[in-house]
Amino acid sequence: MMSTPPTADGSGPLDAHRFKESMARVTGPVAIVTAVHDGAPHGTTVSSLASLSMSPAMITVALDNGSALLAIVRETGAFGVNVLSARQHEAAMRFASRRDDRFAGVAWEFADGLPRLTGSSAWLRCAVSAEIPGGDHTLLLGTVRDCSTSDATPLVYSRRTFGTHAALPELTGAAS
Repeated sequence: MMSTPPTADGSGPLDAHRFKESMARVTGPVAIVTAVHDGAPHGTTVSSLASLSMSPAMITVALDNGSALLAIVRETGAFGVNVLSARQHEAAMRFASRRDDRFAGVAWEFADGLPRLTGSSAWLRCAVSAEIPGGDHTLLLGTVRDCSTSDATPLVYSRRTFGTHAALPELTGAAS
C-alpha cells in the first residue's frame, strides 16, 4: 500500500491526485535524454528540463531513480538532450514507454558519442556536474559542452496533452 506524503507544513497527508492535477497545469518542454552503454543507444522522455546557468552554461534534468538510463549516465558522466519538435510527438510517446526498441524506426545518429535524434528543435551535449536526490528522482546538473538549434517548432506538454507554444495576440487599448 502506498503512503501519501505529508503536506509541507506537516499538518497531514497531501492528496496525491490533487498534486498530480496541479502539476498537470505546468507546461513543460518535451525532451529525450540519451546516453550510450556498450555501443548501444538508450533514451527516455522527460519534461523536467530547465536552464540553470549561463556562465557556465548549465541545465537541469530529472531522471527516475530506478531507470536504466540514470545508471548509464552515472557510469559515463555524459548525456544528450534532444529538445523535441512538434513533429516528434510519436517519438515522445515511444521513449516514454517501457519498450526495449525505442530507437527502432526513429531517425538518429551519433553526435560526439551520444545519440542525437534527427529533426529535434535543439540538441545539447552535457557532462554531469552534480546529482541532487529528490524523492523518487535524481536531479542532474549538466554542464553544456555543445549545443545547436533548428527552425523546428518545439513540442510542449500540458494537461497530459502535447502541443506547441503560441504567442498571445497583441492587446489593443492596453494602458502603457
